[in-house]
Amino acid sequence: MFTSLPEITVEELATLLAAKGDLQFVDVREPQELELAQLEGFVNLPLSQHGEWSTDIHSRLDVTKETLVLCHHGMRSAQMCQWLMTQGFENVKNVTGGIDAYSCVVDAAVPRY
Repeated sequence: MFTSLPEITVEELATLLAAKGDLQFVDVREPQELELAQLEGFVNLPLSQHGEWSTDIHSRLDVTKETLVLCHHGMRSAQMCQWLMTQGFENVKNVTGGIDAYSCVVDAAVPRY
């Protein structure tokens, strides 16, 4: 069953990144994608390596904190948000459009690929 995911725009993400509040930022892209473009403050948990980090997700992330999830366009991050919700994370948000939209709308200095 698919549950509607809370989402956040890249403009809202930029505001939250600048505010440096008490949030968690997760990037589910692959390491080679991070070499091309990344945003500061994000923890990298590649979705393809789920088996390596999923068993200790509660020691890697705080279930009580708002968690914003990013990928290239928003599909993998949506999958991650769904999974986090099954693990008890109640305040997760998918970054719509991913880092590609961030580059187009917020900061053209972030490379597109």
